[in-house]
Amino acid sequence: MARRRRGSGRAPLRLVALLAALAGVFALGIWLGRGGGRELVARWRAGDSRPAREPSARPSGPRRAPAAAAEAPTRVAEPPGRTAEARVAIVIDDLGRSVEEVDRLLALGVPFSYAVLPFEPRSAEVAARLGAAGAEILVHLPMEPEGGEDPGPNAILERQRPRRVGALTEKAVQAVAGATGLNNHMGSEITADPDAMGAVLDVVAARRLFFLDSRTTAETKAFEWARARGIPAARRDVFLDDDPASGAVAAQLERLLAVARERGAAIAIGHPRAATLAVLERELPRARAAGIEFVPVSFLLERSETLPE
Repeated sequence: MARRRRGSGRAPLRLVALLAALAGVFALGIWLGRGGGRELVARWRAGDSRPAREPSARPSGPRRAPAAAAEAPTRVAEPPGRTAEARVAIVIDDLGRSVEEVDRLLALGVPFSYAVLPFEPRSAEVAARLGAAGAEILVHLPMEPEGGEDPGPNAILERQRPRRVGALTEKAVQAVAGATGLNNHMGSEITADPDAMGAVLDVVAARRLFFLDSRTTAETKAFEWARARGIPAARRDVFLDDDPASGAVAAQLERLLAVARERGAAIAIGHPRAATLAVLERELPRARAAGIEFVPVSFLLERSETLPE
């Protein structure tokens, strides 16, 4: 009987392994397109999926901001649906003073993400209303800005020690029931400060939240520090209503849609102002009809991707 040569059966085995790997990649693409990325955030919050890197006690020192930090693009974590031209997330900031404005936003049927200031008179009521509606809620953490403007009660200040910063961040998170993420309110002094942001991100990581950098300054490094810790994170592309005039808001919305079409996705921040609400009510149905898919901001996070179990 002829003796079988060693290794002669390896080629078929290699082919099987290659086909299995390709099937896995294909399955991952289908899973992400069906919203699996949002499931990753849920698993991150539940502690079932460890970040790529263990959170350290502090960010590893200051990092140099990208040369184009003010216009750094959103990366598409999940591709738009087959019929969608692009994905857009709109975060509504500065909530907590009125339930009526929240009801008006919910009535649009658009999956906004809602950033609630934690220490306003109706913050708890607003968070409860949003939670009952199944909306995505963020803690809108007050932080010190440049120029001395008042960020509100219990704000994170640059002169505070990290322990105090952590305690205030924890207090803010506890004040906004149901929050799954956190973004900065003002904060141009803090988001470029490694010690202050380190203390904030300690709480974000411990609470299994995601982080959105509102990018109130070109010097911010908060997004990079969050990602270095393995925290799911994103950054704002467009402010809708820095200029609150109706025409200016409409122009910024058009810019947002143009950025989304160019890049595949974009994130905007707006506020519950009368002109902003009126423009959204008028223009978002048209944008949807034109192929724009509106999603919660958690759909557009950068994160450490893993295959589902």
